[in-house]
Amino acid sequence: MEKDNEIKILSPKLDVIFGALFGEKGSEKITKQFLEKILNKKIGEINLNQNAIMRREFKEDKLGILDILAKIDKTEQCNIELQIVDRKNIIQRILYYWSRLYSRQIKSGGNYKILSRTIIILITDYEIEETKGLEYHSSWKIIEEKMRKIVLTDKLEIHIIEIPKIKGKEDEEDELLDWIYFLEDPNSERVEKSMKKNKELKKAKEKLIEISADEKMQRIADLRQKAIMDEKAIYDKGIDVGIKQRNRTTG
Repeated sequence: MEKDNEIKILSPKLDVIFGALFGEKGSEKITKQFLEKILNKKIGEINLNQNAIMRREFKEDKLGILDILAKIDKTEQCNIELQIVDRKNIIQRILYYWSRLYSRQIKSGGNYKILSRTIIILITDYEIEETKGLEYHSSWKIIEEKMRKIVLTDKLEIHIIEIPKIKGKEDEEDELLDWIYFLEDPNSERVEKSMKKNKELKKAKEKLIEISADEKMQRIADLRQKAIMDEKAIYDKGIDVGIKQRNRTTG
């Protein structure tokens, strides 16, 4: 095996790598702390058993959606999604995913009382138009908007993290920021410094190195990156065609 400093570290922003890092059985302690910083609460137990095995070959022409499912403290459902390509419909999609995850807890004719809190965590490698002007991490619930700002229910909770918005942020007390810097650049000075006091972040870096040294994961990452680049090229071409058609119509 190559020495750690000779291994090309795969990007944890690539969803197959993110999934292997945070979604595999054995990653519970890493994922638990990551979620604690996002949700701003202590978690007693986390279960990752619902996730597919990430370390398998992907067909070159398949992109798909690779979310991480976590059950928190035996009751709460949590879906974590990392998106690199801006599809311009992400808010509608996460509401749809939330509704599916929430409704799957109950069968037709079942008791609504069994429905538990369902959390969606969206991490994007681009800025979202609907959250322009907000901080890199925003959280959302249903509230009464006119008078008392009372939360209608705790069953719905959505967290959005936009990685590009961390640029220039250096708050040393923000431990979630340490994790997002890790996603952006696991070799950054901030990550190296944070690992000295955060053993789970250090374990995440060590696991990332182990994943990066796996030849099968290298192939999977290459195929995944190609599929994402192809999808982005198709999407960009569609935009260009749409603009040309609009110009011909209005010109």
